[in-house]
Amino acid sequence: MSSDSPFMRRAIELARKGMTAGHGGPFGAVVVRDGEIIGEGWNQVLRNNDPTAHGEVTAIRDACSKIDNFHLADCEIHTTGEPCPMCLGAIYWSRIRRIYYGFSIKDAAAIGFDDVDFYSELVLPAEKRSVPSLQSHADEARILLSDYKAIPNRSGY
Repeated sequence: MSSDSPFMRRAIELARKGMTAGHGGPFGAVVVRDGEIIGEGWNQVLRNNDPTAHGEVTAIRDACSKIDNFHLADCEIHTTGEPCPMCLGAIYWSRIRRIYYGFSIKDAAAIGFDDVDFYSELVLPAEKRSVPSLQSHADEARILLSDYKAIPNRSGY
């Protein structure tokens, strides 16, 4: 990818617009398919009081809505910052094939973003993480798996 990507420039433009409007941090993203932007997003955590409204997630939601599909396997994402664990998960779930990013997680940490801490937590065993994760009602919950498996013609994802 060229260092003069119009897609990264658009992601930066979206990030700057949202950031200066007080919507959230310096994070913007575009989803691209066949050389065309099909989804755009920027961080709207503060605007929407929604901790999941990161630039990548809003761009993925926009793209999926526009193409009426939850798979973006033939797409790439251009994002101003290296994706946090949540955004990386959304990228994998959407099946996006490639990520281009501007600044790194370490760059973001230098101005106070704590993505590094979240990545550190995820590599720990569940019992050593700062947020406890406890199993509850496992037998009843497993019935949901059986019930779901029995639904005829269900769509996989």
